[in-house]
Amino acid sequence: MADIANPNFLKPIAAPDADVGCAITFNDAQPLSLDAGRTLSPFTVAYMTYGTLNPAKSNAVMVCHALTGDQFAASSHPVTGKRGWWDVMIGPGKPIDTDRFFVICPNVIGGCMGSTGPADRNPATGRSYGLSFPLITIRDMVRAQAMLLDALGIEKILCVLGGSMGGMQVLQWAASFPQRVISAVPIAAAARHSAQNIAFHEVGRQAIIADPAWNNGEYALHGTNPSKGLAVARMAAHITYLSEAALQRKFGRALQNRDSFSFAFAPDFQIESYLHHQGISFVDRFDANSYLYITRAMDYFDLAADYGGSLSEAFRGSLTRFLIVSFTSDWLFPTAENKRIAHALNAAAVNVSFVEIDSDRGHDSFLLDEPELFATIKAFLGSVAVQAGVA
Repeated sequence: MADIANPNFLKPIAAPDADVGCAITFNDAQPLSLDAGRTLSPFTVAYMTYGTLNPAKSNAVMVCHALTGDQFAASSHPVTGKRGWWDVMIGPGKPIDTDRFFVICPNVIGGCMGSTGPADRNPATGRSYGLSFPLITIRDMVRAQAMLLDALGIEKILCVLGGSMGGMQVLQWAASFPQRVISAVPIAAAARHSAQNIAFHEVGRQAIIADPAWNNGEYALHGTNPSKGLAVARMAAHITYLSEAALQRKFGRALQNRDSFSFAFAPDFQIESYLHHQGISFVDRFDANSYLYITRAMDYFDLAADYGGSLSEAFRGSLTRFLIVSFTSDWLFPTAENKRIAHALNAAAVNVSFVEIDSDRGHDSFLLDEPELFATIKAFLGSVAVQAGVA
């Protein structure tokens, strides 16, 4: 636990709040230095924990969330009431066993579920940051997470793992803080964002920006909400998380509550209604400007660029043990990108295992009931724990 008398914290580890879980706010004595050349202060990191930290503080596992995720990985979401996004993976007796491990899931900087982001109040103006919020990177997110661990008194992480953007954070953790990461599991990820993925993100951002209610990012000041643009952004992105086979199996060309075409532009097909539902439900829990900032952070991610263009140099001399996981039908972060990471780790003589899981459910496979994934994660964590002397 953090020292309540420590002047670096405005809010030490408090009792969980129903809306954000736990949160720590760092004041001007400990600003967050950003890659954009600016500092963020004060700033808050919201997080959730599951399980119990052992006396040696050696059983900590960090779970990093994806673009549209948050800290509520294994607990009911305070806005939607839905089960945690990785409830299938985290819990007593599950692959990430909370009877054995202390799981920490932080909300990323730039987010909208308690960690400081563009919707929060700018202390310099008294109004929400909006577009005055500084641009952030994946490395900035990880720096803030490292400060959270410092506040919790945790020197090393037994394992850091996550899928998609969470996997990017895992790779950045291993590169930036190799001495603190005993093992790392990036799932369905990449060491850089591809041109195709940047293009998809730009379509989503432009949908938000084109919504008149966006008001140049100052919609909070105007009392509006660019919900239509954000919903379209979510719809477009959600298609990339699935596979053609999964969409065909689940929806095909089935009509929605009708026997024939309407000859209008209301949803005729079940897949249309499904995407509309995904868009509408998303705007209830996510901030439009946060979507802009976090997608930009993903676009900027290129781990090799920080090491002279050599991905292997990012991990040279690392003692971290890696497990790389990909899925056969993931076209957003395809197996080839995951193999590129594994090859770089091999070139750096780092301990790495690679698993490609046969699934036709696309990128979102890492969030679903995939027995091979469960067995792989459980076996890997168990082996790492034994090797590290964690009972």
